[in-house]
Amino acid sequence: MDPIVLQGSDWAFILSNWDQLLLGTAVTILLTISSLLVGFLAGFPAGAAEVYAPGWLRTPVNTAGVILRGTPIVVLIFLFFFLLPIPQLGTFIIIDAKVKAFVVATIALGLRSAAYQAQVFRGAIQSIDEGQMEAARSIGLTKIGAIRHVIFPQAVRRSVPGFQNEFTIVLKDTSIAFAIGLAELLTRSEQLYLQPGHDSAVTEVIITISVIYFVLTFTTNRALDALEDRYAIPEGSA
Repeated sequence: MDPIVLQGSDWAFILSNWDQLLLGTAVTILLTISSLLVGFLAGFPAGAAEVYAPGWLRTPVNTAGVILRGTPIVVLIFLFFFLLPIPQLGTFIIIDAKVKAFVVATIALGLRSAAYQAQVFRGAIQSIDEGQMEAARSIGLTKIGAIRHVIFPQAVRRSVPGFQNEFTIVLKDTSIAFAIGLAELLTRSEQLYLQPGHDSAVTEVIITISVIYFVLTFTTNRALDALEDRYAIPEGSA
């Protein structure tokens, strides 16, 4: 359905198309969440492997991380889009986003995020006293069990500051998904001012989406600050 355009200023035009910006924001938020989740699920094991795994496993994990961190995200998105055997699956009804583009963007952003999150978790793990691993092993836990029950909870709590930075990076990088046709916030914003007769609304559109990105970043970082304060490890307990 074509958006209804109000007569008047460019701001009125943007206001009349708020639903398009809302859909774009929803896609951006979902893409950010899914990418960070993939990054977390792959990043923590990778970070733990760089600390505890034998050389035959640590080396390829480290190499994969270096490659992912050194490759521009737009290149990763294009590579996965054209090389992964993902069929065109239509669109998500609620957010009107192409399924294949969303899946590819999630994989590309998620794996790149995993490469960075691995370093965040590696640093958090290495900050934990080695005696805790030894103590966990001495009471009968396996190395994996010790990582799961002793190291993991502390490492996650210590990684919150680094995770804040990674969230901001992933949120902004979702805009790169426009290259494969994903209708996230930047794409839908561009579609607005490209409508005939509304090219003068470029400044207003850019200001609007900048405010949206700022609000998303600010509120999430404040929430993570509160989370860090709530679950911070007391000094001298590690």
